[in-house]
Amino acid sequence: MVPPAEQSVMLSLLGGGFVAAFLHAALPTHWLPFVLVGRAQRWAAPRTLLAVIAAGLAHITTTAVVGGLIVAAGLALDQWVEGLLPHLSAVLLFLFGAFYLTRATLRRPAPAGGPALTEAEPAVSDRAAFLGLVAMMAVSPGEVLLPIYLSASSEGVAALALLTLTFAVGTVLGMAVFTALASAGASILRLERWARYEGAVLGLALIALGLLVATHQH
Repeated sequence: MVPPAEQSVMLSLLGGGFVAAFLHAALPTHWLPFVLVGRAQRWAAPRTLLAVIAAGLAHITTTAVVGGLIVAAGLALDQWVEGLLPHLSAVLLFLFGAFYLTRATLRRPAPAGGPALTEAEPAVSDRAAFLGLVAMMAVSPGEVLLPIYLSASSEGVAALALLTLTFAVGTVLGMAVFTALASAGASILRLERWARYEGAVLGLALIALGLLVATHQH
């Protein structure tokens, strides 16, 4: 039976992972291309949503592969330096959190214009547009989610699989929500203003996770 303390930490990691994945999906790069391509190709909402789901799953698959390699490397390193892995994961979470928080603080405000969503004749086939969106997300793993994999590495393969599922749900849900809002005519400028705070919230969430991991070691 899993001790209550370990259950609490794992649940916190899963909750933090979901929040991090959802907030990461708020970045315009995770939904604006689907809005623009969907309008250019004159896709119906279900087809755009299908592209979002496929691309989101490809994004998380790549993240899981890279995360697995990082966990394997971390476990190998832990064999040489006993007890290093938990501290390393906490440090990485702190560093990533500080990076996103600092970047959000120093980033200049976005221009007042915002991107225009104009109708255009489809320049490529629907198949090429669909695969292009999937490939775009597949080649860019979610770097902000990688330290969370390392934090959960000591919990076992099942926990890592559950964390990956949590990332997938949070990412696809976030991408779908923001794509649907923009496609339905919500103000792109308003969404971009909200997304500007994503870095600060994400940074604070990662620092909180780092504190959780560091505290759990004592």
